[in-house]
Amino acid sequence: MTGAEDPEDPPSFRLAYVPGVTPAKWVRIWRERLPAVPLDLVPVPAAGAADVLRDGGADAGFLRLPADRTDLHAIPLYTETTVVVVPKDHVVTAADEVAPGDLADEIVLHPLDDTLAWEGLPGQPAKERPATTADAVELVAAGVGLLVVPQSLARLHHRRDLTYRPLTDAPQSRVALSWREDATTDLVEQFIGIVRGRTVNSTRGRPAPAPAPAPAKDKRGDAKGGTRRAPAAGKQAGKPARTTTGKTAGRAAGKTAGKNPRGGSGGTRGGKRGRPRRRS
Repeated sequence: MTGAEDPEDPPSFRLAYVPGVTPAKWVRIWRERLPAVPLDLVPVPAAGAADVLRDGGADAGFLRLPADRTDLHAIPLYTETTVVVVPKDHVVTAADEVAPGDLADEIVLHPLDDTLAWEGLPGQPAKERPATTADAVELVAAGVGLLVVPQSLARLHHRRDLTYRPLTDAPQSRVALSWREDATTDLVEQFIGIVRGRTVNSTRGRPAPAPAPAPAKDKRGDAKGGTRRAPAAGKQAGKPARTTTGKTAGRAAGKTAGKNPRGGSGGTRGGKRGRPRRRS
C-alpha cells in the first residue's frame, strides 16, 4: 500500500467519549452536514481516553481534564459541578449544598477510575478502593459509604434510592475535545467547527477572496470604462441646438415691434409731431 485511500473504503470518523459525556447533539449535526461520512462512536473509560487517541483508536474524543495531554491537542468545553452521592434518607439531604467539613465523619469512597484531582479526600477512607464508579455507586446504595463525582456521572448512575447534593470547595472536572497533534485532518477540523458552533457557511479555514481591483483613472480623474456624464436636460448629445424657423421668427418680431422702449403700446400715430406750420 502506498498510503492512498482505497476508493472502495469510504472515509469515516471515529469519536471517542468517556462516561458522563453525551455527544448526541454534535453527532446529529455531523450527520446532517456530512451524510456521506459515517461517524462511529467509541465509548472509552475515563482513565484510558488519552491513550486511545494517541494509539489511533479514534480520530477525536471527549475526555476529562486533568489528563495526560502529551502529543494531544485539547479544547476545554465546560466545567462540571462536583456532587456527593448519598442515600435519599441521609442527613445531608436536608441541605441544598454540602461542604467538605460536613463529610468529616463519613466514609467517602474513592474509585480507581476517579477523575477528580484531590489533594486530600474529605471524610474517612474505605478499607478498599472500588474498581469503578459504577461499583462505588452500588456500595453507596448498600450503605457502605458516600461518593463524590462530577454531576454527569451521578446522573448516569442514577438510582431511585439515591440522590446527590453539590459539594463546595471541591476539585472539578473539565470536559475537553481532544485529538492527536499530528492528525489534524479535514474531518477533525469539521468536527471542531461543529462543537464550537460554527455555521455550515462559516469561512473559518478557507482562504478569503481577493479584493476586486480598483478601476483605473484617466487624466481628468474619471474612472476608465465608467459611465459618461449625461447631457443636460432638453439637449441630446451629438445634435445641434434647435433653431427658430422664419415663420416663428416673424411672429416674435411682430410682437416686439409694436412696443416702445418706455413701455407704451403701439407705434407713433401720424408720425412725429412738430411745430405747426405758419400760414402766409
